[in-house]
Amino acid sequence: MTKSSHHGPRERLEKLEQAAIEAEFETGRQEETVAEAKRHILVRIGRVTLGIVVLFAGLLMLPLPGPGLVTIAAGLALLASDVPYARKLLENVRKRLPADSEGNVSRPVVIGGLVVSVITISCSMWWTFFR
Repeated sequence: MTKSSHHGPRERLEKLEQAAIEAEFETGRQEETVAEAKRHILVRIGRVTLGIVVLFAGLLMLPLPGPGLVTIAAGLALLASDVPYARKLLENVRKRLPADSEGNVSRPVVIGGLVVSVITISCSMWWTFFR
């Protein structure tokens, strides 16, 4: 292998960063500067990461105590703006949630589900690590 065909980790990272910035300019919210594009890429990464964590927590809550479907819907809602398949899954999950005539999940169901989740997770962590 010649020296010119070998790219180090730094060059690969720079190429990846440049490709991500170019893709953001093409598909993003019409950022005007490279700094705006980089910031929006970080927002997308954060949103996808948080969505995956919430989705995983919801999947764990299906067999464990907690509002699994509500939490799964929240994770999919976070992912839906960046992952097209998540939109389709979110529609299927919303059909299974208790909703009003317009298809909206009532606020007490969401808040109650989150409260039960926080209490359950806190108690589980206390029981596991601090008792």
